[in-house]
Formats: sequence, structure tokens, C-alpha cells
Amino acid sequence: MTSPRFLQRARRRAAQRGVSLLFAMLTLAALMLTALALVRSVDTNTLLLGNIGFKQDATAAADQATRQAIAWLTTHSASLNTNASSGYYASTLELASDGVTVKPPVDVTGRQQASLNRQLIDWDNNNCRYATSGTYTSCELKSASLSDINGNQASYVIFRLCSKPGAFPADTTISCATPLASSGGVTTSKEACDYGRCPITATSVQPYYRVVVRVLGARNTASFTETIVHF
Repeated sequence: MTSPRFLQRARRRAAQRGVSLLFAMLTLAALMLTALALVRSVDTNTLLLGNIGFKQDATAAADQATRQAIAWLTTHSASLNTNASSGYYASTLELASDGVTVKPPVDVTGRQQASLNRQLIDWDNNNCRYATSGTYTSCELKSASLSDINGNQASYVIFRLCSKPGAFPADTTISCATPLASSGGVTTSKEACDYGRCPITATSVQPYYRVVVRVLGARNTASFTETIVHF
């Protein structure tokens, strides 16, 4: 005969085996959730690193596009007093058709002044479809497109930093941003130069030019850069 004590021990062992199985299932579930969280974290980090890489590639392409825009400026130096083709404008404060009224400021990205009147740049030659209808006054500013740079699509617009088009400095009604004149002395400073210690020496007074570049890269990556140049 089986003794009552033996039956009680057998029941305890069976109960213990059931509890061990429960803890094993809970541990397995926790391990599965941890593994899923780790996979999601790795995927997110990989996506972020990829997006940063695409952004850096687009910005690097913008540097090459800026060089091409500067090259255009140097080859058209004799015709920069008036608006020309290839995305060049001889003034920043564009005047309306009456020659007096100043048009609204230029929003180069289309996202800077959404609540104000503004001018947009028609980067894609599609009448500024990238902007919300009714949030801008005009889309007359055209960009110059460049050939693909490492698979990136680049365009630029150049603004002469002057109050209006015309022959500067012959026309005294035109005001432009120009570098400060130097007295001609040689600086002995070994630190960074600024206008207070070693201003730019200008043999002839010429205005600054603002070069705005937009680059479209992979995964709808967009990079905007601005460069101020002087000749």
C-alpha cells in the first residue's frame, strides 16, 4: 500500500513542477519582449544614422553647387547690374512694377514666414506647389538647375545685396552691402581677423552676393545653404 506521506510528497512535487513551468513561461516572455525592443532600437538607430548620412551627403553636394554658382558669377561679371537668366537677381529688395513699392521678403525654403506675405523661389519650376496655397504673394523667382552631383539634384539662386538693380557705384541712388575699406596697413595679429584688426582690403568697391543652394538627396532629404561672396 502507498502510504499517505508518500502521496503528499508526490502532490508537492507535482505542484512544484507546475510553478516552475509558470516561471519559465514568464521568463521566456520577458526575454522575447527584450529581444523585440533591442531589434526595434537597432533599426531606429540604423535609420537615424542613414538619414544623417544622407543629410551630410546633400550638404557636401551643396558645396560643389555653390562653387558652380560662383563660377557663373565670375564669368558674367560684366552683366550683373540687371536681372539675368540662370537664377540671378541684381537686388535683394525687389521692386514692384511701379518701381517704387518694395515687394515682400524672400522665403528661400518656403517654411520661414508662413504667416506673413512673402516671395517664394520656384525651385522645381512648378509654380511653388511645395507651399500651401494662399500663404505667399508671388512665385516669380526662378532658380538655376545644375546637373546631378553624386546623385543629388542641386539648384541655386543668386541675389546681389543691393537695394535695386542698376550700375553700382555709378548710380548714387543704389545702396549695396560692401566690405569695409582698409587703410592698407599689414596686421601682425596671429589671431582670427575681424573688421576691427584687419578689415578686408578692397581696391574697388563691389557689392556682396548671396548664393542660396537647395539640394535634394535620397529619401526626400533636402539641404539649404547660404554663402556670401565678394569679388
